[in-house]
Amino acid sequence: MAELETAAEHERILREIESTETACIGPTLRSVYDGEEHGHFMEKLELRIKNHDREIEKMCNFHYQGFVDSITELLKVRGEAEKLKNQVTDTNRRLQLDGAELLSLMKDLQQCRVQQRNIAATVDNLNMCLPVLEMYSKLRRQMKAKRHYPALKTLEQLEHTYLPQVSHYRFCQVMVDNIPKLREEIKDVSMSDLKDFLESIRKHSERIGEAAMKQAQQQRNLDNILSVQIKGGLGKRSRKELCPSPEVNGTSPMSEQDSGILDVEDEDEEEAPGTQDLVDFSPVYRCLHIYTVLGSREIFENYYRKQRRKQARLVLQPPSNMHETLDGYRKYFHQIVGFFVVEDHILHTTLGLVNRAYIDELWELALSKTIAALRTHSSYCSDPNLVLDLKNLIVQFADTLQGYGFPVNQLFDMLLEVRDQYSEILLKKWALLFRNILDADNYSPIPVSDEDSYRKIAGQFPFQDAELEKQSYPKKFPFSEFVPKVYSEIKEFIYACLKFSEDLHLSSTEVDDMIRKSTNLLLTRTLSNCLQNVIKKKNTGLTELVQIIINTSHLEISCKYLEEFITNITSVLPDTVHTSKLYGLTTFKDARQAAEEEIYTNLNQKIDQFLQLADYDWMASDSSDQASDYLVDLVAFLNSTFAVFTHLPGKVAQTACMSACKHLSTSLMQLLLEVEVKQITMGALQHFNQDVKECERFARSGPVPGFQGDTLQLAFIDLRQLLDLFIKWDWSNYLADYGQPTCKYLRVNPTTALILLEKMKDPSRKNNVFAQFRKNERDKQKLIETVARQLRGLINSHHL
Repeated sequence: MAELETAAEHERILREIESTETACIGPTLRSVYDGEEHGHFMEKLELRIKNHDREIEKMCNFHYQGFVDSITELLKVRGEAEKLKNQVTDTNRRLQLDGAELLSLMKDLQQCRVQQRNIAATVDNLNMCLPVLEMYSKLRRQMKAKRHYPALKTLEQLEHTYLPQVSHYRFCQVMVDNIPKLREEIKDVSMSDLKDFLESIRKHSERIGEAAMKQAQQQRNLDNILSVQIKGGLGKRSRKELCPSPEVNGTSPMSEQDSGILDVEDEDEEEAPGTQDLVDFSPVYRCLHIYTVLGSREIFENYYRKQRRKQARLVLQPPSNMHETLDGYRKYFHQIVGFFVVEDHILHTTLGLVNRAYIDELWELALSKTIAALRTHSSYCSDPNLVLDLKNLIVQFADTLQGYGFPVNQLFDMLLEVRDQYSEILLKKWALLFRNILDADNYSPIPVSDEDSYRKIAGQFPFQDAELEKQSYPKKFPFSEFVPKVYSEIKEFIYACLKFSEDLHLSSTEVDDMIRKSTNLLLTRTLSNCLQNVIKKKNTGLTELVQIIINTSHLEISCKYLEEFITNITSVLPDTVHTSKLYGLTTFKDARQAAEEEIYTNLNQKIDQFLQLADYDWMASDSSDQASDYLVDLVAFLNSTFAVFTHLPGKVAQTACMSACKHLSTSLMQLLLEVEVKQITMGALQHFNQDVKECERFARSGPVPGFQGDTLQLAFIDLRQLLDLFIKWDWSNYLADYGQPTCKYLRVNPTTALILLEKMKDPSRKNNVFAQFRKNERDKQKLIETVARQLRGLINSHHL
């Protein structure tokens, strides 16, 4: 198959050699030499030449005579041709001589025409290229002047309008290749401007927030003035006539404060500088337009929001020492307000760069972090004035952002928590005030020497006493100085609580309830603890305790005036359903009761101190007709003490007196039955009886008025019956009548009698041989043994 193809190819080459001119035969021959069958082709070629030689020979033989004739005629023509050649040569020489000059001119003309054509083409091409170059030059000037958005527009025209017309030029291709780089350069430069813008608003957020909060405060002041004028009937004009419309240049009501802060059209620019005075917003607008034109708006939006989120986290990070001064809180709030004022401005001046969902997300983050920071740092505050200023600052912060449409209910809820903390701080402060007042008091009735002094005290404390007013000067109030001072401090506390409730958007009922609850804590916890501490002090004497009881009685009466005071400042009637009541009555009753208990305790301790001086000779054989010295001194002390109780309520004095007598009776009984006392003689018992009689005489003397009959003497009835039983030795009646209501010795307990009876035995009788022969002693001891057995029988039967 390959040989047939080779033969056919050689045949084709031979035909081509035969039909092709000699000058063009080179490529054909090259194809032969390029092939691998050169020898075979040469054989084919030799064979073809031989064939053609035979045909030429045949043809020559056939035309030989004609050839001879033609040669003969050609020889004839050669002479004529030689003549003609000479003539043509001569003519040509003459023509060449004559056309040389013309030819030179023609060449010059041709050159001029070529140049003219080139110049025209060049002018046309330059006219096409000049607009492109001008636009490119304009683009460079705009780039240099940082007019990136117009530069981008110029670049778009250059790319789509001018460059396609001259696209075949190399410099155009350079421009085309440079266009993406220029776009990236514009993007980079605009992004750099955006970064500068972000840095600028980060630095100026504090000033922007300060201006916004100041304007919000001014607006609130205007509203307050307007409300006062409306209430007073002083002005009937509408709010729009009194203050400029919140909508400026079509700005939405949500950003009515934004109009003042951002448009900067106020007359007093120094007091309220606008945001555009502090921050140039054009970079963000340009960058937004540039990225929109370049089809990268989404990238730009994501970058802007991401950077602003980072800035938000930095802004929301409070300084560690923020709680030390109010300026720390103020700067923190200014930065947050400035941040959201800028975002609100961006929201209303750009189409979709930020949206409401994004703003709400940032605000939720800000709320949570701000509230957490305030909770943490406010907990360090111990100064109520700083907490109050902080509350006012938070209210101003909340009102400012509320004016921009941000929900601030959580801030006001947090303020209620701060209110509780404020109350605790106030309570601590007032606890110190109360302690100082109570420590500095002399616990003596307040003396007044003239009418002015009297009216001054009466003005501080609501006290009315017709009898005291009738008395001549000098005279004394029944209470000491701490009563009007404590009452005044309670009112100051109420005022302090009222200050915190201002501007919290609370109803009068809520304010009233808050004040009453805080006042209740002040009374029931703070003041009560201070009074209890004073009462429990070791160095608090009976005189001071008596005065405390008198003072608390007057403070208790003043509670109704405190109720009226709170009603007057809150305008909430006390009979309202949700109105809390003051618990001052309970506080002062508890304090008075504690003072009374302390009086009873002190009296008993004094009695115990006197009893420690008792030195009975339980083995004395003779009795004394006089009471012991210690008991005489004790009775004298009791008389002087109860003389001080004249200003106390009757029941208190009576209870104190009865308590003292009972304690004295019980203590004497314990002395008599003391385990360490092994034996008591009848003489010692009769001496002890004289002391009991002295106590009974004290009871009969009526140291405290108000006792009926022998009520006070009943405190010693147990001792009296016991001593009478032993001194009279009336065991037959006791044993016979025991358990009957009419028993003469009803208050004598068999166990007590047995203990004392055992002490009456003579323990030396068993060891004394001579004593056994004294009949009287022997009979007495037997009687004691008999009575003891009977008493044991009574005790056993009673237990059964």
